[in-house]
Amino acid sequence: MNTILQFQAFVLRQDDQGGVQSAVESLRLDQLPEGDVLVQVSHSGVNYKDGLASIPNSSIVRRYPFIPGIDLAGTVVESTHPGFKPGDGVLCTGYELGVSHEGGFSQYARVKGDWLLHLPDGLSPRDAMAIGTAGFTAALSIAALIRNGLSNDQGPVLVTGATGGVGSFAVSILSRLGYSVTASTGKTSHAEWLKRLGAEDVLSREETAADSRKALSSQKWAAVVDPVGGSQLGSLLKSVRYGGSIAVSGMTGGGAFETTVFPFILRGINLLGIDSVFCPLEVRTSIWEKLADEWKPETVLAEGITEYGLTDLPGLLQTILAGEAVGRSVVRL
Repeated sequence: MNTILQFQAFVLRQDDQGGVQSAVESLRLDQLPEGDVLVQVSHSGVNYKDGLASIPNSSIVRRYPFIPGIDLAGTVVESTHPGFKPGDGVLCTGYELGVSHEGGFSQYARVKGDWLLHLPDGLSPRDAMAIGTAGFTAALSIAALIRNGLSNDQGPVLVTGATGGVGSFAVSILSRLGYSVTASTGKTSHAEWLKRLGAEDVLSREETAADSRKALSSQKWAAVVDPVGGSQLGSLLKSVRYGGSIAVSGMTGGGAFETTVFPFILRGINLLGIDSVFCPLEVRTSIWEKLADEWKPETVLAEGITEYGLTDLPGLLQTILAGEAVGRSVVRL
């Protein structure tokens, strides 16, 4: 590959006042970091973490200039990794991509082959990035709940932050698997959309976050998929049914919550932490195979995806940080 090839990338730079500026720039391949696989990127997903990367003092990006984007999908152009050859369709989510290693908001990316997966049959690059880290995290959450005993005859499953990326995919996948789903959202104007995704009921954020002064509340939920975290998590723990679980994967509602030991010792509740960044390769592969087949979130892929270009990213990242995004956003490179 000719090293003087010019391509477009979304680049963050730090200004003299410590602020972060962004622009679409022309780069050369020799400006990309080291890695044993060069990928021509066709699509990238846009996530809350990408929004954080675009602002100063977020602890996501520690050096500039930098190309963000924690997801990518495309085609291998060059490879010295034994698992990949030119022409292979691949995807990458997590690891150091878009955090300490230049990411997916670029027409070309050089990455470690150990971070890549072959694109599963049944998923296009666009589908894979529409799912991206958000859908992968939703599927990890559901797999953890099932592994801890959840079955679809135990009652309703609550999904918080349901209009967001993780939440909308969780609603779609759970509904496809035959679960009764209740969606919780701060955007109740999107209730009909959530019902089209598979939610049987839609509650406001205030309804599900309302706290009781008692140690325990009435038993409502067989399980909870919670990408929000924050203070409402303490309230949710009080209302999960005996032996149920909460899978928590995010902190858009904050990083701290208050609880007591009572949900755990009187109802046997499980609080399950979900990590999509460094989960083992065999788990990662298994989940993506499910997402390409029996867990494929068809309703979100049909209704909840909006495509953008690189030049749209500044405004889009601000929208995501403000909590105003609905569904999933995909950048077409």
